[in-house]
Amino acid sequence: MTETKPTRTVPLGRIFPEIQWTEEQKEQRQALREALYQRALPIFERLKPELIETHYNWYITIEPDSGEYFINQDRIKGALEARDKYPNHRFHTFRINETGVCGTI
Repeated sequence: MTETKPTRTVPLGRIFPEIQWTEEQKEQRQALREALYQRALPIFERLKPELIETHYNWYITIEPDSGEYFINQDRIKGALEARDKYPNHRFHTFRINETGVCGTI
């Protein structure tokens, strides 16, 4: 009896070419992220006590310019809701718990 070997498809690689960031671009991107976080944090801190009781370990995506937020059990779905309403804005997502993050390192 002959054994058949399973055929395996080889990935074709990335669709987009690899992006090479300079150190300056990395620092600029990190500064923008930090600024967004600092603008969203006060909104999260204000809402956190009441949301911990009702939505513990859910996600909150905050649009800091308007102060509007989107709560969802799925991090991606919450971000998509925010993107639908504010397509050209940036958001920050927190986990609704004591620390605002998913875990510890």
